[in-house]
Amino acid sequence: MSHLLTGNQLMIGVILAALSNVLFGVLYAYGKWMAPLTGTQVFFWRMVMMWLCMAAFLVMTGKMAQVKADLQAIHSAKSWVYLLLPTPILASQLWLFMWAPVNGQSIQVSMGYFLFPLTMVVAGFLVFRERLTKLQTLAVALAAAGVSVEIWRTSGISWATLWVCGTYPIYYVMRRLLGVRALTGLFVDLSIIAPICLVGILMSDAAMVTSSGTLLIKALGLGAISVLAMATNIEASRLLPVSLFGMLSYLEPVLLFILSITILGGVFSLGMLASYGLIWAAVVCLIIQGLFANRQKDEQRS
Repeated sequence: MSHLLTGNQLMIGVILAALSNVLFGVLYAYGKWMAPLTGTQVFFWRMVMMWLCMAAFLVMTGKMAQVKADLQAIHSAKSWVYLLLPTPILASQLWLFMWAPVNGQSIQVSMGYFLFPLTMVVAGFLVFRERLTKLQTLAVALAAAGVSVEIWRTSGISWATLWVCGTYPIYYVMRRLLGVRALTGLFVDLSIIAPICLVGILMSDAAMVTSSGTLLIKALGLGAISVLAMATNIEASRLLPVSLFGMLSYLEPVLLFILSITILGGVFSLGMLASYGLIWAAVVCLIIQGLFANRQKDEQRS
């Protein structure tokens, strides 16, 4: 019976992880469907609607009490700094996620998401002294080579790519140092970001959206999909082994890249194959490493 339950949990976790990645892909293309709003205006609406939907979700599921308890357990000033300092990083990442697809930076951002797991490996080594396996070392070397090739090919690398893979690890490292639940941290972030975005809405496009039933429905859908994507992702991370969840997370950058060169109109040239090929090879190394780690854990259990 326990094996059946474990199998069911595994299947549900995989489905939720895949669903969350598909939903993040939908959000990536959402800005195209909210014309004539700019990427920044779409970001404003997403944050406000996301906070409303998330607050409703926490209340309906009874998890708001858990969030309050987590916050009441934070006493030291240092802990509050670790909680609040990363919020601007998340705000900038969520803005870039909505701004890039409608401003010709969709491929560059997808490249940043391919590099993000690799920079997390480096962050784990530098901050938490986590030892790198041979495959992880090879992955980092391949990624560094890929970035070097792209810099040589274009005489630089997109700021959007560097921002995604360079600042997101800081956000996750600081939250890990604090040890706060992902749901609690996200609600705190949104509670800070949403009021600022509401001011932005009132100063720009509030009348246009509220007077258009179609745009208003799309704005509500933006918040609902955002919360559903986050909720399914968090639940999948709870149900799945860390290594398997990490491997499934690579679905998101793949989907973002596919959307970039199809729906979003990004141009992928043959000259990019060398740099992207090296980065994709690095990601494959991390996936293989995850498979090995998962197999070792299974052997230890048996």
